[in-house]
Amino acid sequence: MQKILAYPLTVLYFLFFGLTLIVFHPIQWVCFNVFGYQAHKISVDWLQFFLMRSMNVLGTTYTFHNDYDIDTNQPLIIVANHQSMYDISPILWHMRKHHPKFISKIELGKGIPSVSYNLRHGGSVLIDRKNPRQSIPAIMKFGEYIESNNRAAVIFPEGTRSKDGTPKKFQTKGLEMLFKKIPSATIVPITINNSWKTLKYGKFPMGLGAKISLTVHKPIKLATFENRENLVSTIEETITSGIQY
Repeated sequence: MQKILAYPLTVLYFLFFGLTLIVFHPIQWVCFNVFGYQAHKISVDWLQFFLMRSMNVLGTTYTFHNDYDIDTNQPLIIVANHQSMYDISPILWHMRKHHPKFISKIELGKGIPSVSYNLRHGGSVLIDRKNPRQSIPAIMKFGEYIESNNRAAVIFPEGTRSKDGTPKKFQTKGLEMLFKKIPSATIVPITINNSWKTLKYGKFPMGLGAKISLTVHKPIKLATFENRENLVSTIEETITSGIQY
């Protein structure tokens, strides 16, 4: 019965989702080209808020748990497990005072209203995963940008989303490059739960009633860890220990 109900609600969701992207695309353009970075950032923040509200049509709820007062006058490396595209908006919204930026695949840089524009102009980096000659210098330059501007780099080290919530082994190369280029960073591990349930039937219909939660774990000063292999293991264990199966 729930899956039958999911069909019309998914259509309604896609309507709200598409309208949100279309409405915010010119808003972003005006903010960026007329008023500059800060105005553009605010428009992107509110885009995330309304994208999350669109998910409420499906009965999806979001909770964000953060017991830590994280200083905004420092660069961050936000590390999280990855369960679906619906991991992104709550990170952007709830961590907005830290100016989160993403490492995204290059295919997302074109053709998607609002999303592609923000990825190209908002400080994120687009990489070709099949071309190390492009991706490695791009990530290194991105790290330098984060370090010099006290932004937050968001990385999903699994590389691809988990379809059932079971975490994949972390890939270390991207993290190691960020460690090298953002030496003053504080690392913020985040565990995401239940985001995969929005796609439990596939892309259509979408799952109903997912209770998506994000939990911020104790931040780690990068400079306090000399052994970076141990650091990656510590981050991975911290994040995966919070996943609910």
